[in-house]
This record gives sequence, C-alpha cells and structure tokens, in this order.
Amino acid sequence: MAVALAIAPAAGVLQSKAIAPIAAVALLGCVLLHWRRHRSLPWPRGLLAGLALGLFGWAAVTAAWAPDPWRALGTSAQLGGFVALGIGAARAVAADAEAAKQRLLRSATVGLVAGLALAGLDAVTGNAIRGAVRGLQTIPSSLAFGLKPAASAMALWLPLVAAAPLALWLRAMILLGGAAVLVLLPGESAKLAVGAALLVGSVALVLPRRMAVLLGAGLAVAIVAMPIVLGPLLARGIPAAGIPPSAAHRLLIWDFVIGRIAEKPLLGWGMDSSRSIPGHRDHPAPEVLARFGLDGTATPYWMAGAELLPLHPHNGALQLRLELGWPGVLLAAAMAALLALACRGAVPLAMLAAGAVTAMLSFGAWQEWWVGAELLALAAAAGVPRPVRPEACPGPYPASGSL
Repeated sequence: MAVALAIAPAAGVLQSKAIAPIAAVALLGCVLLHWRRHRSLPWPRGLLAGLALGLFGWAAVTAAWAPDPWRALGTSAQLGGFVALGIGAARAVAADAEAAKQRLLRSATVGLVAGLALAGLDAVTGNAIRGAVRGLQTIPSSLAFGLKPAASAMALWLPLVAAAPLALWLRAMILLGGAAVLVLLPGESAKLAVGAALLVGSVALVLPRRMAVLLGAGLAVAIVAMPIVLGPLLARGIPAAGIPPSAAHRLLIWDFVIGRIAEKPLLGWGMDSSRSIPGHRDHPAPEVLARFGLDGTATPYWMAGAELLPLHPHNGALQLRLELGWPGVLLAAAMAALLALACRGAVPLAMLAAGAVTAMLSFGAWQEWWVGAELLALAAAAGVPRPVRPEACPGPYPASGSL
C-alpha cells in the first residue's frame, strides 16, 4: 500500500487508467502479506462488508434483464471481487503495526506531493508532459481535460496528509498547497471535493461523531432522493445558458436519465446498462434545449449534437437508480450511512466527503480506475490513527494522533 500510494498520484496524472492495476496489485499484496505473517486471510466480514458485496450480488441478478447480460454479469463479478479485495486489504492494514501505518501515511504524502507537482507542471506547460508521454507532435486543447481524473483522485487522497507523522507546519503547507493546485487544475468536481473535504474535516475535528451521523444521513438521503428531487426541477427547466458547457450537458444527461428511470422504476435496467439503454446516443430535441435556455447563440454549437447519455450519467445516485433500481439504491444508501459511522475521526470523514462529491457529479460509478482510487482510500484510511486526546498521544507528533 505504501508503494502504491507513493506512485499512484503521478501515474494517474500521466494516465488515469493506471490507477486500477496499481490498486489491484497493492490490495492483493496486502492480503497475501497478511496471510504470510498471520497464516489467515483477512476475509470481508461484518454488516458493512455484507452490504457492499450484496450490492454486487444484486447487480449480478439484474443481468437477467439487462440489455447486455454478459457485460452486466462480468462487471458485477469483476467489481465485486475488486471490492472484496479492498475490504480485505483494509482489514490487513488495520491489523498491522503502528510503525507500518506511519510509513504508509508518509509514503502517501510523498506520492501526493509528487503527483500534485507533476500535474501543476503539466498544466503550466500547456500539457507538454502528457503530450510527450503520448508522443504527440501537436497538443490538442482537449488534452487539458485529461487531468480531471487525476485531480479527483488526489482530492480524495489529500486528507491523508493531515494524519501523516510530520510536523504540523509541514502538513499544513502540503494541504494548503495541494488544495491550491487542485483548485487551479481543470475540472469543477475536484474543486468542490476539496471544499467538501475542508468543511467536513474542520467540523469533524470538533464534533467527530455528530459529523459522522450528519454525513451518513446526508449521503443516504441523497442516494435515495436524487431522482425524486431532480425530476421536477429538470421538468420545469433550469436556466443553463450561463453555466459551464460541461455542466449544462450534465443537466441534459440527467433529464434523459430520469425519463428512463420512470420506464423501469422498480428493478432498473440492469447493471452497467447506461451504454446500452435505448436512445442514449440520440441528441437533445429542440424543445429540450429551449427548456434549459440552450437554444440561443451563446450556446456552444456542439450542444445540439451532444449525446443524451455518453457512457454513464455522471451522477452516482442516478446511475444506481437507473441500473439497479430500488434494491440497489437502498443497499447503497445503507452502505454509505454505515461507512460514515465507521469513519474514525476527521481524516476518513473528509475523504468520504471528497469521494461523495466526485461520485455525485463526475465519473461513472463502475469505472475501474475510480473504484481503484476509492479502494486505495479505504485501505489507507484503515491506517489512520484513532482520535485520542492530544495530551494522551506519546511521541514527537501528537497532532497527527489527534486527527
């Protein structure tokens, strides 16, 4: 895990898909090393693990009516195994010695500094670094958006710095500098994730238990109520002419998705069916564009020809309801609530808040690199010291234990 967290940020900047194999190897390595040392495997157990694996079990059942049943079954098995591996790795990390956990957090900090520096350097050089890696002679402007996945992953991992066994002033500088870099990089989701992590983490320093309850309840309600709340708003139309084009396109996507949810409201369309749902490649009708104020001359020309559902809904709650119906939504809501209650202090809660923002606004719920980033965060959070009173913390770094 220490090696993975040291290399994953920079590797993600160069190619975000690299995060998935890095995570898979690291998580498997944790499980195997635990077996070597203890002669027992850290099997997933407990209600939270049961809900997580139950979600993918239900996803496999939905293959029976999914438009592409083999894809649904394969994705369910692949990600279910990935999540089981992540839970096992988290248990292995939690059982390790405190010195090993400190090395893990120190390595995560080094990796984040390297990744943030590389991302910042790539951005200020007009993406010359990633262009060179890809062998491009001419760098297209669209290459800048390739930094979004890495920025979201680093926003998810950045709170780990607060728990690293380093001097307080150094941790504060890295956190502030890292947040500044992420705010300046392309992509709104990472910016919002940093803000959410800062807010939740700050409150949790003072009221950790109440923040855990509030965050868990908020996530559960958001997962359950997202289509119920968004549906009427989108049906009336939201003025979208003045917002970033990518955000305006998301409104069109969500409007289409909510319409498809209404066609199969109970059991959903089936796991990973977003790319196969009828009409997903259609373009928005003129009356839909008019409803959102996107029929004027200021609207980008490509909006009228944009696909209504390219790959996924860009909203985890909507994707769950669309594909897995009410059973999947209820399992995910319960899992999110229990995960928040299981967080030990400000750092894991800040990570959960950052990950939730990204999941609700950006990438597909089943993208392997994003699932890998989440599982690395889960396993690393198991190495964060439990909150204790500062005066009870021995050693030269009492502040890290207080988080």
